Amino acid sequence: MKLVYGVKDKPKFGQLIIFAFQQLLAILAATIAVPMIVGNGMSQSAALFGAGVGTIVYLLFTKFRSPVFLGSSFAFLGSMFAAFAGAVSVEAGYAGLIIGAIFAGLVYVIIALVVKFGGVKWINKLMPPVVIGPTVAIIGLSLAGNAVGDALTFAENNGGTYVMNTHGWVGFICALVTLAVVMLCSVYGKKMMKLIPFVIGILAGYVVATIVTLIGNATGNEALKIVDWSVFQSMQWVPDFTFLKAFQGLKAIDAKYIATLAVAYVPVAFVVFAEHIADHKNLSSIIDHELLEDPGLHRTLLGDGVGSMAGAFFGGCPNTTYGESVGCVAITGNASVSTILCTAVIAILASFFGPFVTFLATIPSCVMGGVCITLYGFIAVSGLKMLQKVDLGENNNLFVVSIILIAGIGGMTLGIGAVTITEVACALILGIITNLMLGGKKKE
Repeated sequence: MKLVYGVKDKPKFGQLIIFAFQQLLAILAATIAVPMIVGNGMSQSAALFGAGVGTIVYLLFTKFRSPVFLGSSFAFLGSMFAAFAGAVSVEAGYAGLIIGAIFAGLVYVIIALVVKFGGVKWINKLMPPVVIGPTVAIIGLSLAGNAVGDALTFAENNGGTYVMNTHGWVGFICALVTLAVVMLCSVYGKKMMKLIPFVIGILAGYVVATIVTLIGNATGNEALKIVDWSVFQSMQWVPDFTFLKAFQGLKAIDAKYIATLAVAYVPVAFVVFAEHIADHKNLSSIIDHELLEDPGLHRTLLGDGVGSMAGAFFGGCPNTTYGESVGCVAITGNASVSTILCTAVIAILASFFGPFVTFLATIPSCVMGGVCITLYGFIAVSGLKMLQKVDLGENNNLFVVSIILIAGIGGMTLGIGAVTITEVACALILGIITNLMLGGKKKE
């Protein structure tokens, strides 16, 4: 695609701050959601700090050539629950989060060493466009339910059917306003407006949500209350770093618990490795530069692995490259690594300013749902674009794409012991096996 800012371009300082703020908005909801889901006193601010540090680590390893932000990984939720469940105290659980992340990071380091000395040709052979294209599409499509669910947050979910009450309609209108403004700015906007459609769209949705909430507060109408400002009552002024509690729990760590952590984290790291490949293949197609060759897969793996360790050390959450960040690059055409670096710095600074993080947390889910419909959609479309040069008239290619799409969209998620193999990983594995089985057919 045509980029407004290339990887090495540096926007003017004022523009850089706005672009970085837009990236922050794109990744914020998911990044702070992980500590909220895990609970046990985990700090959202610390997770944001860890994401910023992890991203800087990633940029250093990749020589500032890969424009993507690293945030809290949902893939390790089960592992994090296991870390607390097997610990004798909450403090020991925090130590377990760091040890587990080290195990996961070491998996990446080992794979990086294999790639360093073995090259990436085997990966390109295992994952040609006919495999990686639909897999990238599945990454976006697998998140579609989250985007729709957020947009319809206030509707009543009756077995997958959203029953629209007044509250649901008001929230949905906020989502549609956000979506419409993002689209109009991106398509018809001039210069700066076209580069920050998410900032403008979220502001528009938030303004509408604020107006109806104020009316609801004044009239006592609960159906109009969209924005929840009560979160300011439990606001964290400074991050509660993981390592501070972890040091207190180290003495309670034994060999059995460490083995539990290894079983919980190591297999998941191999699953996330498959998604790492898909994310970087997708990003490579967007910026028209093969990242697996330059700076190299070994560097992206090291950046991702060590960045995960850094994120867990400070915030407890292992990090991973974010599809929301990739989608933001695709829609805005801004692939500047300077923007990603600035986003990381802002995330670190913002984590120490409680009111700012709390204000961002008041952005309604329905508003973010309107944004995510476009973000996740662009990820799916970018994957489908990789199939443009694939001959789907050949049955061997047709079977590969069909199996990946059905496994992914069908939600083939497998639980094997304590390990959950996501639909993306299942689809990719089945696609690779199918391609190897049928790839030997010579074209007639």
